[in-house]
Amino acid sequence: MVQAYEADTGNGSVEPPRTGSRFQILRDRWLSDRGIWRRGIVLAACSVLITLLMVFHAQIPNRIGNLGSLTETFLPWLVVFVPLLLVLGLVRRSATALVALLLPVVVWLNLFGGLLTDKSGGGGDLTVATHNVNAGNPDPAGTAQQVAGSGADVVALQELPSGQVPTYEKSLAARYPYHSVQGTVGLWSKYPISGTRPVDIKMGWTRAMRTTVAAPEGRIAVYVAHLPSVRVKVKAGFTANQRDNSADALGEAIADEPLRRVFLLGDLNGTMNDRSLNAVTSQMRSTQGAAGDGFGFSWPASSPMARIDQIMVKGVEPLSSWTLPATDSDHLPIAARVGL
Repeated sequence: MVQAYEADTGNGSVEPPRTGSRFQILRDRWLSDRGIWRRGIVLAACSVLITLLMVFHAQIPNRIGNLGSLTETFLPWLVVFVPLLLVLGLVRRSATALVALLLPVVVWLNLFGGLLTDKSGGGGDLTVATHNVNAGNPDPAGTAQQVAGSGADVVALQELPSGQVPTYEKSLAARYPYHSVQGTVGLWSKYPISGTRPVDIKMGWTRAMRTTVAAPEGRIAVYVAHLPSVRVKVKAGFTANQRDNSADALGEAIADEPLRRVFLLGDLNGTMNDRSLNAVTSQMRSTQGAAGDGFGFSWPASSPMARIDQIMVKGVEPLSSWTLPATDSDHLPIAARVGL
């Protein structure tokens, strides 16, 4: 249906009626609007600010409440502001705001666009899985069986209460004849293990371990770790100092590892973007980044927002990485398949 409209030009005169489709009418209004570039300066500034946060996130200081690490933990989520700014720019009829919005879109795609594609491949020699089972898990036997059902050759579990260790051992014994529990972390394997020992990550009790798995393709060193938790507090900010110190100690242990092929399975309580985990991330590859499909967020299980559970490798080729179905834990289990 063709309709006619009269429009006030803003200078006291009235434009003649316009005819055509609604799209044509809206287009003509935008083209004839002389304030289209003057409006929306604040919205454009917001786009520039988001862009600067993504480009210079490494320069945000950690001295005040670990603000830099907090920003890097949730860095991919800055994209949620793009649709909001788009709607506001259209409502304001601001060409300036809409053009400026291209800046954060381009930068975000440059940083995270590669995670949107499926990089998983077939084949592989070894499948590994890791899961923070949650100390308060009401069904440890069911959780263990779910993770074992992934078909993993090696399974790492974190946050194991001493009173529930026998339940996990019994539930996994049929599939995994070799296992070791050190403190609150454990590893179960289809292949023989040796050289098992705790790893000191400066916590006062054992939350990390190292062992050698004798896979058919050769020996591999496997580290299992559960770094200290972090919190966001009003006065203290992002309380991550203890985690950061533990990450440095873990990185030193991995750097001193004599075997060429190394795995790290565990809950690092941090993402790959977090600079404070650099002692680890600088020397290992994330299987999700190299061979995953999407971001692979693992926490919280009910509505995952960050991948703080990691499978990292050195000296092997990641072929596929994925999250497993939810258990009764607040984390999702994750798995990866690699070529040795």
